[in-house]
Amino acid sequence: MKKIAVIILSCIITTAFITCSFAMGRQTDKKAIVLASFGTTYPSALRAITNIRGEVKKAFPGVKVRVAFTSNIIRRIWHKRRGDKEFFLKHRNISKSMTHIKGPLATIADLQDEGYRTIIVQPTHIYAGEEYVDLCSYVRGLNSIETIKRKYMPFNKLVIGRPVLGKWGPTHDYHEDLEIAAQALASDVQFAREKGAALVYMGHGNEFFSTGIYIEFQQVMRKMYPEVHTYVGTVEGFPSLEDVVFGLTHARVKAVVLKPFMIVAGDHARNDMAGDDKDSWKNVISAKGIKVFPVIHGLGEKDEIANIIVQHIRDVAKDNGIGL
Repeated sequence: MKKIAVIILSCIITTAFITCSFAMGRQTDKKAIVLASFGTTYPSALRAITNIRGEVKKAFPGVKVRVAFTSNIIRRIWHKRRGDKEFFLKHRNISKSMTHIKGPLATIADLQDEGYRTIIVQPTHIYAGEEYVDLCSYVRGLNSIETIKRKYMPFNKLVIGRPVLGKWGPTHDYHEDLEIAAQALASDVQFAREKGAALVYMGHGNEFFSTGIYIEFQQVMRKMYPEVHTYVGTVEGFPSLEDVVFGLTHARVKAVVLKPFMIVAGDHARNDMAGDDKDSWKNVISAKGIKVFPVIHGLGEKDEIANIIVQHIRDVAKDNGIGL
């Protein structure tokens, strides 16, 4: 009887040890993806972000996926909605977890604290402008941490993917990314063709980096779809609305399909682009005698764009020897 008890006890200890070892092994190899978006305060615009998240989860079912908003202002607005019962009664499809949305640094820190030591930060930004450069700076800063013992380093690997239109450098030719992005917008071209209209995109742009990538993309679209003239302008930077209007009037365009060249159709799309103020893109273009068909849908609502982001995650994982 005593011998049987010893055998049983040994089995229990061995099983516990194996279980513990297995758990610790998984702990050191837990992987996560942080989808870093500028964010939006508009509930309907969240469709773009949730669509991207859904496609990423589908592509990497064994990997934790978290969303972070880079905009401090947008996060604060969501945080203020925590006690707003009327808001959530009106928008029942919005999870209350949105009121706890965090920035990239806090999101990465939470994951690391939960045992995720291999983390891919994937931006949902259109191009490598201010937001993307800042995000890269965050990742570089965290990767500069050194501990006395390597086993106590906070990350096995912390890496960042590239935006939709790619980025500078020899690793992935951004010209190929432009081609792939243009292919993803075939349905927009088809819609403009059906309307007998040109296609006008309103991008965000920025005041600190060259926005010439928009002109490059415009030319890729024109070459790929010569039957529909495409114009790309920005809210900040070049080309401006004035440049777009000059192109439209010079070509004697009679009608345009107007769409945001942004992941989400938020404040810029609803106000700057399609708003009722006289200085909105819709009204400025209309004032030139051009018929305008505004379409308020973010690019992230397209599966084709979401799949570009999925591919960029695959690319950065492969480049860094991360198995997903």
